[in-house]
Amino acid sequence: MFSNFLIGLREGLEASLVVCILIAYLVKTGNRNKLVPIWTGVGIAVVISLAFGAGLEFGSQEMTFKAQEALGGSLSILSVGLVTWMVFWMRRTARHLKSELHGKLDAALAMGTGALVATALLAVGREGLETSLFVWRAVHAADDGWHPMIGAFLGIATAVVLGWLFYRGALRINLSKFFTWTGGMLVVVAAGVLAYGVHDLQEAEFVGGLHDRAFDISSTIPPDSWYGTLLKGTFNFQPDPTVLQVTVWALYLIPTLVLFLAPVGFGRSGAPSGGATDQKARKATDEKPEADSAGDGARDGDGAVLDGERVRDGARRAGSGADGNQV
Repeated sequence: MFSNFLIGLREGLEASLVVCILIAYLVKTGNRNKLVPIWTGVGIAVVISLAFGAGLEFGSQEMTFKAQEALGGSLSILSVGLVTWMVFWMRRTARHLKSELHGKLDAALAMGTGALVATALLAVGREGLETSLFVWRAVHAADDGWHPMIGAFLGIATAVVLGWLFYRGALRINLSKFFTWTGGMLVVVAAGVLAYGVHDLQEAEFVGGLHDRAFDISSTIPPDSWYGTLLKGTFNFQPDPTVLQVTVWALYLIPTLVLFLAPVGFGRSGAPSGGATDQKARKATDEKPEADSAGDGARDGDGAVLDGERVRDGARRAGSGADGNQV
């Protein structure tokens, strides 16, 4: 239930922030009459997301067991890929998300009502489809009735309330830290979903190694115990995983978590940054006039020396002439 609450909270908060930014920009620019297309796009995105989730649930019930497992395993891998892309995308673009949305909204305003609907639809619909797919896989992996769905809806409801508080200016939190912590936890959850997806593919006989157990601690952590259910519902923990499940889980979790938690800019080349290049250019520009001034001073000095020599030569010639007259 907690993992689905986390999914609903994070995805819902991203969508809520997008809607808040769009609405606040229209209000501040005097375009309140354009709010209806925005809400229309949001409503269409919600309907499409719910329809997508319902299609996954009811469509899979008509399949054979192996087909269901094959579909579930494939969608697990797809959902993990989408969630991984999402957390890295938000980590990279969170700082300039507002300006990016403002630019898209300016273009949509110039194009008309249909473009406004499409802007809101695409911005919210992407989050909705990702949420539907990931929650659907998490619900089937947890196998805990409707509790995972309740967790997801509570997370979305909390996100909506937080979004409204952000819009009203009543709440201030560090969004960068929020998305970093929730993104890291989602990577852990995604690793469990990926391992469960591999198990589905093994049961569908798409991948071998179903009976090659890495370990079995069912006696220590019974699957039907409260803590076993909690671990399964939160991290998709399985007390008797296969070797392939453990391998895939580790190969995904460790490098992904390291890259996600690494400082921004980690691993870039040691070439001078744009700021350093600009500073060097400015320094060279500043030094050039000084060099020119020094050169001018040197030339002036040379001229003064030459002028002095000419004066002394003239004085000597004048002195010679004066002595001659005396003689």
